[in-house]
Amino acid sequence: MNNTADTQRVVVIGGTSGVGFAVARAAAARGSNVVVASSRQDRVELAVERLGGSAEGFVLDVADDAALAVFFDRIGEFDHLVYTAGEPLVLKPLAELAAGEARAFFERRFWGALLAVKYATPQLRSGGSITLTSGAFATRPVPGALLGASITAAVEGLTRALALELAPLRVNAVRLGAIRTELWDSSVPDPEAFLRAQGNGLPVQRVGTPEEAAAAYLHLLGNGYATGTVLTLDGGAALA
Repeated sequence: MNNTADTQRVVVIGGTSGVGFAVARAAAARGSNVVVASSRQDRVELAVERLGGSAEGFVLDVADDAALAVFFDRIGEFDHLVYTAGEPLVLKPLAELAAGEARAFFERRFWGALLAVKYATPQLRSGGSITLTSGAFATRPVPGALLGASITAAVEGLTRALALELAPLRVNAVRLGAIRTELWDSSVPDPEAFLRAQGNGLPVQRVGTPEEAAAAYLHLLGNGYATGTVLTLDGGAALA
């Protein structure tokens, strides 16, 4: 994080579980005041309890335009926005994909991110940053992952465009490979077998941890020379 006399305030949308929670916990460990938001009250309460200290939590539906506007107006000024929110992955071939299902997937992972940035920007302090979330499917798709490939590529395009439009505010993204989180529990029939197979195909011979992913986000928050950057953390998947 930037070395300033003031305590940094970090907002993590999707910060109550998985990678988002790991980011919130790592930021709090470095002395930041952390605000987490997600759609479930029980997860918000548990995350705030686990984070302790000055952590704050809010229930937020990122598909609700008005709710996003109210949320950022309510929390006021802050330094960094991290967006990790998203529904479980949809892994289906095109022939089995329903139009409504495809649109719903984009609602939170893309439109939610775009609108969060829109309403967050007026509240971000000088020297602040926005970090979005992409995935390895953006550059290395597999059959059945067309939605994941499309949305991650869209997020990366959005990141580069925003880095120019919002300058000198910094905008970056983390391109994640397979990370061991609860997201897979509702995305594939046998999460453990899936993650084991994914890890065996990587040069590092395993999938990543939420803590390793969080370190990538914190690097982008703290490096004042990084903008328009898509930082890849995929265990070497792009090479495999």
